[in-house]
Amino acid sequence: MDHAAEAQRTDLMTITRHALNEQGRHPESRGDFTILLSHIVLGCKFVASAVNKAGLAKLIGLAGDTNIQGEEQKKLDVLSNEVFVKALISSGRTCLLVSEENEAAIFVDAPLRGKYCVCFDPLDGSSNIDCGVSIGTIFGIYMIKDKDNATLEDVLQPGTDMIAAGYCMYGSSCTLVLSTGNGVNGFTLDPSLGEFILTHPNIKIPSKGKIYSVNEGNARNWDGPTAKYVERCKFPQDGSSPKSLRYIGSMVADVHRTLLYGGIFLYPADKKSPNGKLRVLYEVFPMSFLMEQAGGQSFTGKQRALEIVPCDIHQRSPIFLGSYDDVEEIKLLYASESSTA
Repeated sequence: MDHAAEAQRTDLMTITRHALNEQGRHPESRGDFTILLSHIVLGCKFVASAVNKAGLAKLIGLAGDTNIQGEEQKKLDVLSNEVFVKALISSGRTCLLVSEENEAAIFVDAPLRGKYCVCFDPLDGSSNIDCGVSIGTIFGIYMIKDKDNATLEDVLQPGTDMIAAGYCMYGSSCTLVLSTGNGVNGFTLDPSLGEFILTHPNIKIPSKGKIYSVNEGNARNWDGPTAKYVERCKFPQDGSSPKSLRYIGSMVADVHRTLLYGGIFLYPADKKSPNGKLRVLYEVFPMSFLMEQAGGQSFTGKQRALEIVPCDIHQRSPIFLGSYDDVEEIKLLYASESSTA
């Protein structure tokens, strides 16, 4: 069977077809979101290709600049950011972009302006590029009330206002996980077709998991509830088996495993980073949106993560996300501490 015939097989659910099906649930829709998503997918395909041949193309290594977070930029960081900025603007469906790599928000010029705002981390986990560990792109999408008069306030919304979120993981396979507020679905890039095919329909995270994921190198700086929770993971009080530690150091890879296998991902505040390390708009919110849509929870140590109202586009937050029962346990520890304080 040739590629054209294979692509027409009716049992293959491509990400575009999935988006069109979702669009059908909204009679008032004009297809703008589907067009925006197709440009995000194009950016993901481009970056996936660049990641695969990074060594050959001499894209590995430092580009020489430092981004707004004080991290030295890899060449792939720079390339990925340019790809997504251009793809999103050229879609004609965005009016405001927030990227981890840009200090200021990008306001789209009037002729190409649309009604969506996209917040994204173009290449999360880029310190792992040189050793071949999975890295990824994270994105969250908001709708703007007045595209012709968009301001920074339009993007400083709580995560509960987000209309869609996802990530694309570049690893042993290229996987795109997406939610439009109606559950979570996973798509895998078929290189022979050049299409993302639905391979993980309706992802549901187990209510309790056997894995915890945290950088234990920061343990001496943790607060009481975090330290107590990790201690319970290792030495359960109910006589059950201890949880296994798995930590890659690439948020996309760690969250992807947590989503599929269950468990909890922790990046708490500590003495070195009292406000946490992960950024709210393009890391905490999209991953929290996906986790809740899959039946899990996301918590900051003080509140539901999606209810944060950010004050700055690069604001940071602690985060505990994963299986419902596992996150519930750490919520109880924080509640107990605050009640005795």
